[in-house]
Amino acid sequence: MPFAPPRWLSWLIAAVPVLPFFYLAAFGALGSLRNLPKVARWILFYFAASQVLAALLTPNPLLSLAFGGVRTLLILAMVAAGVFLQDSRQLRPLLWGQLVIFITAWGYTLLTQGVAGVAARLNHPYYYPVSLGLVAVTSLWLVMFWRGGAAWWRGVAGLIAVATLLAAGSRGPTLALVVGSVAALLLAGVRGSRRWVVVPLGVVATAIYVVSALQLKFTPILRLIDDQTSGRSFVWADALAAWQTSPLGGVGAYQGGPYLTYLFKGGCQLNPVLAANQIQCPEWLGGFSGLWLIAHNAWLQWLMETGVVGLSGLLLVYGYGLWSAAKSRDPLLIAVLFGYTAMNFVDVVIAVPSPHFAELWWVALGISVWRARPTETHDG
Repeated sequence: MPFAPPRWLSWLIAAVPVLPFFYLAAFGALGSLRNLPKVARWILFYFAASQVLAALLTPNPLLSLAFGGVRTLLILAMVAAGVFLQDSRQLRPLLWGQLVIFITAWGYTLLTQGVAGVAARLNHPYYYPVSLGLVAVTSLWLVMFWRGGAAWWRGVAGLIAVATLLAAGSRGPTLALVVGSVAALLLAGVRGSRRWVVVPLGVVATAIYVVSALQLKFTPILRLIDDQTSGRSFVWADALAAWQTSPLGGVGAYQGGPYLTYLFKGGCQLNPVLAANQIQCPEWLGGFSGLWLIAHNAWLQWLMETGVVGLSGLLLVYGYGLWSAAKSRDPLLIAVLFGYTAMNFVDVVIAVPSPHFAELWWVALGISVWRARPTETHDG
């Protein structure tokens, strides 16, 4: 019998994008990991053990153990939430909360900066433009793969998501959209592939072509065809240098910021919206500014923070998740896991905590692992 969640759970999931701390309810699902087959449990155990061992090999083992332990537990909770939900259709309510975020972003930008603000780049009080772009992409996948949904509201939701993606002007999410959608087309099968997922790809491509051909001064779309790395090459070099100081265990979870000198030299900086409104970083927060600096590459980030030991655990569970998603033939799971993978080469979109997009990836991994299990298991 298919899993039928209580009605309140759908409301909770819908509220997560607006009130991200609601995803902490996933800790209540940790016991669901017992329902996985033995191979999956051993892979998750190795992942967790590798993070703990890596922490003990860092320059500051106690702090690293605390930070790394909390992050690992949060990841396991998200995987467990996916196992509890069992089906990607249970993620659909996220779309409503995400639409609230989009409307908030458009309203806030227009009210505070006018049309010029949108032409510069769409902003939100607590979602970065890159985050807005990725959330827009996940919304498009929810819309495209929502079987049985009425065409009129799916069309409206899709237009809002596409407009938000274009106005956010982030290349990483656009890459995720292309790779994730193509992966779903290739791996989900004829019935599940929803071949008309190419529609949003066509709309985005057309918008880029029109702006480029007519030489319109719409900065967000112009950013999509910019071949500059935005300083990422310097950040990647810093991350590698940081890892070389502690190759086995890394420098510790959330402790890589001071090593990323290209970013760290700018001091404590809040998000673009607060900076634009002359809201400065408070002095007490300055000492923690390195916590949210990232290497703009997930593999370098994990290597820098957890060394080869911790990275080995991530790669194992990551590869298992991709295999499970492909085996599930579920287009939404395939799009999320493979699309994020592409973006992880230029950003870090699986590191928790986040406003909910990183947590979504781990939940999708949990659903994939559940779907890929044998029909009958005798593992106890």
